[in-house]
Amino acid sequence: MTYQEYTPSENLRAFVKCFYVCEYDTDIVFEDKACATGNMEIMFNLGTGSFQTGRENSFDTTPRVELWGQIINPLNFKSLGKNKMLGIRFYPHTASLVLNDRIDIFNDQVTDFTALGGAEVKQLHEQLLNAPHLSQQLALLESFLLKKLPAFQKKNTIFQVVNNVIAEMKSEDFCDTIEDVAFRYGISSRYLQKLFLHYTGLSPKLYYKINRFQKSLILTSNKEESLTSIAYRSGYFDQSHFVRDFKFFTGLSPSAFDMKDSTVILAGKG
Repeated sequence: MTYQEYTPSENLRAFVKCFYVCEYDTDIVFEDKACATGNMEIMFNLGTGSFQTGRENSFDTTPRVELWGQIINPLNFKSLGKNKMLGIRFYPHTASLVLNDRIDIFNDQVTDFTALGGAEVKQLHEQLLNAPHLSQQLALLESFLLKKLPAFQKKNTIFQVVNNVIAEMKSEDFCDTIEDVAFRYGISSRYLQKLFLHYTGLSPKLYYKINRFQKSLILTSNKEESLTSIAYRSGYFDQSHFVRDFKFFTGLSPSAFDMKDSTVILAGKG
């Protein structure tokens, strides 16, 4: 498997975390696990193989254009054959650029984005398949997203509140309650919860937990650091809280989780 990220143009950098290409150039089945990153993605399958997702022993073949909602519970996936996945990775609150629905209805699901976007998305997929060079494919994605900006920017005031709160929650010294945060913006905590669910698919509390888990995941790749040290550096009160969250989001304990050859960190980094 090869993986490469590409930076969007300046006009899209506030909305798109990155574009990426993930290629599985083998007939051997590639299996991995997707865990919570806080980000939603759209993937266009430009290969000849198939992609499957599932939990336990039940797997379903995914559509050729996939919308990945917020993955909260770990989700297994398989790549069968030669697949080339061209992806758009959004920030936690920016997938609403291309979606009119509440984001939380897509949680823990891989949805057919063509069914949501209709002829426009179907045509885009066909254009991507016919484009001979990656630069042309990225230009097509850029054009598709830039057309969405004018309508989205009409929501700018509300969107900016969520944007600012997320920036606060990602800071190293964040320790406020949701009530305190809501008060600073002159809104109720209930309304802030509603905004978060609408734009991110997550409650503020769950978003904070996922962000903290992602910090710990990166540190866990260093096998020489103790779990207690990782817990404190990631913002946990103690090791037991860290281990509990890690098991919830990955299905495994930190010591049992092997990140070698895994795409888990790739999907959440940045």
